Amino acid sequence: MVNLVLKFVSSSRAAGLRISTSEVLDCINQLALVDCLDEPQFAAVLRANFAKSRREQSHFNRVYELFFHELRQEANIAHADPLAEQFQKTLQSLSARVEDNFASQALLDFLSGDPQSFLEQMRSGFGDAGAGGGEQGGGIGSNLGPMIERLALMLQISAVGDALADYLIEQRDHLSWEIRRDLKALFDARLESARRLLTKGQVPYDEKAPTAISYRQHLDRLGEIHFASLTQKEVESMREVIEQLVRRLKDTIGRRYAVKNRGALDVKKTLRRAAAYQGIPVELFFRHRPPRKAKIVTLCDVSGSVWSAARFMLNMLYSLQECFTQVRSFVFVAGLEEVTSIFEDHEINQAIEKILKEADIDYNAATDYGLTFRQFQKKYLDILNKKTTLIIIGDGRSNYSNPEEQILDEMRERSRRVIWLNPETPYFWYTGDSEMRTYQAYCHEVRPCQNLNQLLDFIKSLVL
Repeated sequence: MVNLVLKFVSSSRAAGLRISTSEVLDCINQLALVDCLDEPQFAAVLRANFAKSRREQSHFNRVYELFFHELRQEANIAHADPLAEQFQKTLQSLSARVEDNFASQALLDFLSGDPQSFLEQMRSGFGDAGAGGGEQGGGIGSNLGPMIERLALMLQISAVGDALADYLIEQRDHLSWEIRRDLKALFDARLESARRLLTKGQVPYDEKAPTAISYRQHLDRLGEIHFASLTQKEVESMREVIEQLVRRLKDTIGRRYAVKNRGALDVKKTLRRAAAYQGIPVELFFRHRPPRKAKIVTLCDVSGSVWSAARFMLNMLYSLQECFTQVRSFVFVAGLEEVTSIFEDHEINQAIEKILKEADIDYNAATDYGLTFRQFQKKYLDILNKKTTLIIIGDGRSNYSNPEEQILDEMRERSRRVIWLNPETPYFWYTGDSEMRTYQAYCHEVRPCQNLNQLLDFIKSLVL
């Protein structure tokens, strides 16, 4: 934690924040008194020590978001197997292909996850108009110096982008298209982040601007947080949000059922009956077609971070279960266990805890999707029919065991729809021991499901 804070301090100083050694020591001592896993508390301690005025808060927030969110998430991707080795090789190749100067080195450091040099360059590019003007050839009061600094960085970003494209073309015979696709997406995202930082600049402080975020902004922020990254406090807030969303969906569905007795106007039947009255439609006829309720069967991988997404999925499904004919739920790791009765007999949060403690599943076993499909085929295949929507929640990583895709194909033939929700980053869907390429061919729909907003979009499409 201390090293992380020190790196953040270096980046903040490079971005122009004035932070003394005593303030760093005070911050580290205060962090020992709070829960550092609770991000609002952690950010509040850093902000209280490093942002000395309201004018500096927006600048601090921008550096904090870059360091602890944007670059942190990308760094996790970059240093994860199997891209780690190729990521470092690509960086070395880019270093040899671009011009050797301070601007290029600063950008390469930024791509590797260290923003300090780039922030220093960017700060000089947004300095006072006259700063460095004489050295760069600008006259008194000229802003030519800062403009040249920014232009050099922009040209370097374009040069690195071109060098990356050339490198990936040369590696067509040596790297699979999945690796090349993932590397391009990763570096493009980082280059776009650098370009956005450079073009956006520092926003002037507005004393009239509201400092507190609205409740809607709070909900939007929660909705974009990865399920696996939620703190305990955010999980509690998320439950309140889910209750509100569920009530709103129920109201929408209730209005749909309220008008089912009237239905839509049946034009053909009305005209046919009006023929007996010389074409005067004295009686209107309506179609009485009540909304169709689906039968839901869910298979939830409960290993690792996959379960963090599955628990929210089950929470919303059971809060809306009157909108479905039936909901049957199964959990698995290396083996299958039905947990429908647990959800029916207990409140949803109690049921989730009970599953984690009492379900007859070895949570430490290696995930085996093939074994899960074989057990489902043997015991429960007859519960699938043309009214059933089969929802599978998992990352598709079967530890190189037999994927048994022919059983999934049989399950698809029996079901109305097969939908796969994958909580893993799409970068990794077709890498390592993932069988998503195989399973995707037997699903009607495959969706990423990493946060509440993505989950809510799916639930709306399911029930509305």
